[in-house]
Order: sequence, then C-alpha cells, then structure tokens
Amino acid sequence: MKITDREKFLEKSINVLAQIHDQLCSLSPLKSSELKPENTALVVVDMINGFVREGALKSEYAERIIPEISRLMKLCRAKGIPIIAFADTHTQASPEFDAYPIHCLAGSSESEVVDELKASAEFRLIPKNSTNGFLEPELRNWLSENPGVDQFVIVGVCTDICVQQFAVTLRTWFNRQDKRSRVIVPMNAVDTYELGLHSRDLMNCMALYGMLGNGVEVVEKIAD
Repeated sequence: MKITDREKFLEKSINVLAQIHDQLCSLSPLKSSELKPENTALVVVDMINGFVREGALKSEYAERIIPEISRLMKLCRAKGIPIIAFADTHTQASPEFDAYPIHCLAGSSESEVVDELKASAEFRLIPKNSTNGFLEPELRNWLSENPGVDQFVIVGVCTDICVQQFAVTLRTWFNRQDKRSRVIVPMNAVDTYELGLHSRDLMNCMALYGMLGNGVEVVEKIAD
C-alpha cells in the first residue's frame, strides 16, 4: 500500500468518518420481542475483572456497560435464552503477551466474570486463550449441541478486538455453510479502551462500521 499525501488523506478521512458517524447514529433499536428462546443466544465477551477492575488492562469504559449487560442477562434469563460468557484465560507461555501486558492468567481473579454479572443469570463459561473466542473447541461443541440457534446477541469488550473478531467469524462460519444467521451487536453494550493512539471513540466507530460491512447487525440497543 502506498501512503497517500497526508493532507489529502486527512481531508478525505474526515468526510468519510462523518458519514460513518451519522450512519451509526441513525441505527434503530431492536425490540426484545424479537429474541426467541428457541433460536437465540446471548454471548458476553470478556466482562471479567482483568478488563474491568484490576490488572494492566482494566478500563473504566468496560465497567460502565455492566448495568446494561446485566439487564440483558436478566431479560434472557426470564425468556429462557441461553447465555455464554467468554473469559480471557492465559497461560504464562501465551504469545499474546508480546503484544499486550501480562493479563488474565489462569487461576487468577482477573479471569473471573465480574460479580454483578455472576449474580444476574446463569451462563456457560468458556475460557479462551486468544482474542477470538470462536476458536475455542468448547464453543464449537456448543454450536453442535444447539443447531437450532442461529441468532446471537453479542455484548462486552473490546469492540475492536475480541467482540469484532468473534462476531465476524461467527457470521462467516454460518455463511460458509449457506445457513442464514443473525449476529447482533447493540452499541450501548460494547466498548473499548482509551490508550495513546488507541482512540476509544475512533476504534469503536471503525469496529462497528467494519462489522456492519461483514453482515453483522449493529443496533442502537435492545429495547424492552
């Protein structure tokens, strides 16, 4: 890729970003009545202590979405909708520590789901040793055990890393089999962190737009 002239790049990018921002702001909510227990699952991604309250990767923005995720978990509990919760869980040998600080080691409190969500509803916990939970054999087993589930609501952190990777991979897995699916991401129940060049607002915006472009259904929220 040839790097374009800086001024032209910035001028064009500002216009594009404005349009993407407006598109995301115009998205509608999804009615909770569309969530049917016979074909829906809620997937909670990495709402664990190590990304919320302790350790090198904790973020206040992750903590802020706990109440909304708790509400959705209680809603799913009342409807009989199954819930899966991914928890980042690494060994000391994880190559991921070349890119990120050491975090969420197996057996540590960092890899535990936050207490508020533990109290909200029962869930199937799936530890994951990479950013993409779809690669975990336990997730694939769950999909095989539940062939009627083709609608997924995905919440949690981080929008541009674990959430995006899982949502897009899940969607393309169904596409490969010529099966219809609905992968839904409510904007008010996902977030990412702010650190240096990693601009929270920009990364959220681009990740949500990227998911839209890959067949993921991004909505404003899940409305009662």
